[in-house]
Amino acid sequence: MKALEHVFVTLKSHKDRSCVSLVCKDWYEAERKSRTHVFIGNCYSVSPEILIKRFPNIKSVTLKGKPRFSDFNLVPPNWGADIHPWLVAFASAYPFLQELRLKRMVVTDESLELLVQSFPNFKALSLVSCEGFSTDGLELLATHCKNLTELDVQENSFEDLEGSWLSYFPETFTSLEVLNFANMQTEVSFAALEQLVARCKSLKVLKVNKSVTLEQLQSLLVQAPQLVELGTGSFSGDLTAQQHTELADAFDNCKNLQTLSGLWDAASIYIPLLYPACANLTFLNLTDAALQSEDLAKLLPNCPHLRRLWVVDTVEDEGLEAVGSTCPLLEELRVFPSDPFDEDGIPGGGSGVTEAGLVAVSRGCPKLHCVLYFCNQMTNAAMATVVQNCPDFTHFRLCIMTPCQPDYLTNEPMDEGFEAVVKTCTKLQRLSVSGLLTDLTFEYIGKYAKNLETLSIAFAGSSDRGMQCVLEGCPKLRKLEIRDCPFGDTALLSGLEKYESMRSLWMSACNVTMTACKLLAKERPRLNVEVINEEENDDTRAEKVYVYRSVAGPRRDAPSFVITL
Repeated sequence: MKALEHVFVTLKSHKDRSCVSLVCKDWYEAERKSRTHVFIGNCYSVSPEILIKRFPNIKSVTLKGKPRFSDFNLVPPNWGADIHPWLVAFASAYPFLQELRLKRMVVTDESLELLVQSFPNFKALSLVSCEGFSTDGLELLATHCKNLTELDVQENSFEDLEGSWLSYFPETFTSLEVLNFANMQTEVSFAALEQLVARCKSLKVLKVNKSVTLEQLQSLLVQAPQLVELGTGSFSGDLTAQQHTELADAFDNCKNLQTLSGLWDAASIYIPLLYPACANLTFLNLTDAALQSEDLAKLLPNCPHLRRLWVVDTVEDEGLEAVGSTCPLLEELRVFPSDPFDEDGIPGGGSGVTEAGLVAVSRGCPKLHCVLYFCNQMTNAAMATVVQNCPDFTHFRLCIMTPCQPDYLTNEPMDEGFEAVVKTCTKLQRLSVSGLLTDLTFEYIGKYAKNLETLSIAFAGSSDRGMQCVLEGCPKLRKLEIRDCPFGDTALLSGLEKYESMRSLWMSACNVTMTACKLLAKERPRLNVEVINEEENDDTRAEKVYVYRSVAGPRRDAPSFVITL
């Protein structure tokens, strides 16, 4: 048994570990005792007690809470996903816990206080899209976690009471390797930040917020030339000639940078300062920079090893043409809207990106396999060209900004474009569809997308038949997210044989009734069927339906607007 445990320690993938645990009873026992990290994709799919009973030696937990559509304000406030009961259970069972990585969870200062009191050797905290805490909680972490190596707080909704939380790290504290507070809205104490960076010689990742100036950035880079990932603060303002030279020298000494982000409100005059530091970049995140095409075209030739690129549509098609001509190793591209609610175009009078930009990238980047593309228009022919040039897509997410928009050249639905995607890209695992789509698109998905795991649908389809085709035809489907579609009771109940093998189903603003939801819950008692009804004037319609498998049964903390069936 001990020999098996030593072998299983080398298995890093949670999927591999799950597979070996099914071989026989001895392997099951060896795997559960040797596992130190656990990933839970839905905090209501299992209870802390069940987790602890199976895995007694966990040191690292990754836990996700709210459904992904909460990012689009589709999940009401106070829905749930509180980390506190988990920490209460972990405090007695896992006093040796070292790492906690949370996404879309509620984390209060009280929870952070419990964390620092219960886990004396705690080392790493990552909070992504979480809410409920304040800088008081961060002060507790800084004060009490003597061995902290990672503090990553990004895209969270929390109360910033004061900017001095960094000063709570003791003067003897030197262990930090990752510090990310890029999305904090208020100013931090730069003196405390500078001293912290100077002390932590093993710091590899530093991502600061917009309040850090170029002059301050120069000082930080002098203290930490060893950085592998850098998120700058504001990249505009006035510099003297001497300050300009000093900043250029500081970037020139950053020989190990692999990831660069931040560059808030980047001014064209300062972009060349980055060139010497770009030689080894593999990931360039420009979503806060809003660069124009000219600046991007000059920057990219300095990044010969670039694999991942995130930009804003201010680069326009001309900027994406530069990507295609200078980034032959590119594997992932994300293009975000500069203002998703602005119907009058982008700052400076630009027109965003179109199908031409994506086609240009596909021609020059044959290794491209992951794309998220927000655009103003698309054609079926362009989509066919893109996947012909890059047939190895595993992630293809297209968002045409105007819902239900057809091929703007032929005025036909976008069905044939998505047929080309699912038919050509046999490795496809994640797909988001948009544009004017009939049930034919979903017939193609069911017929060809045999490796599809996650599908997101919005403002699409003609009838229940569309959803039925997906549920019947995609054997590996794990997550299905649907909003504003005509799918109704027949579509929902067509998945009776499917849902227990999936992680979750989300449907909002569809044609689903409470009667169908109750029938689903009755026929499949191992599923949690939750209905979110915020409007009290119609008790027959199910506004939002969240279905997920769980070994813990119905959750005990559902608010009044969540009906558990």
